[in-house]
Amino acid sequence: MEQFTDEYYMKEAIKEAKKAEGLLEVPIGAIIVMDGKIISRAHNLRETRQSAVAHAELLAIEQACKETGSWRLENAHLYVTLEPCAMCSGAIILSRVKRVVYGASDPKGGCAGTFMNLLQDERFNHQSEVTSGVLQAECGQLLTDFFRRLREQRKIVKKQHLQEITIDKD
Repeated sequence: MEQFTDEYYMKEAIKEAKKAEGLLEVPIGAIIVMDGKIISRAHNLRETRQSAVAHAELLAIEQACKETGSWRLENAHLYVTLEPCAMCSGAIILSRVKRVVYGASDPKGGCAGTFMNLLQDERFNHQSEVTSGVLQAECGQLLTDFFRRLREQRKIVKKQHLQEITIDKD
C-alpha cells in the first residue's frame, strides 16, 4: 500500500475547503483517512444548510461512520484546514478519532491546543493525537482571502445603500 504524507492529505482537505468557498461558505475542508485510504470528505455547509452543526469535521465524521458501519473511528486520522472548535472536538472525542491533523490555528476558538485543548484532556475517556500547522500558510491564506473579499463586498453594498438613501432624499 502506498504511504502518503500529512501534506498530501491536507491538500485533499484544502480541495474540500475550496468547494466550500465556491458555495460562499467559510472555506474549511476535512477528510478522514483509515489505513491510508480517504473514507470521507466534507466541507463547511453552515450557510447552505442554515445549520449551526454543518461543520466540515462533523459532516466528515458522519460520512465516515456510515462508510465503516460504526460510530467508533478508532483508527481514523482526521485532516482539517482549521483547528477544530469545541463542538467538533467533542465529536472527535466521542467518535474516538485516533489523530487530528490541522492546518491553521484558531486563536478565538481552537480546541486542539490554541484556545484550549479538549482533544488531549485526560479527564475524557479518549484523547486524540494532534499535529498542528500542516500547510498552515496555505490554509490560513484561504480564510484570510475569503474574509477580506467578504468585507470588501459588504463595503460596496453599504456604499450603494447610502447612495440610494441620498437619491431618495432628493
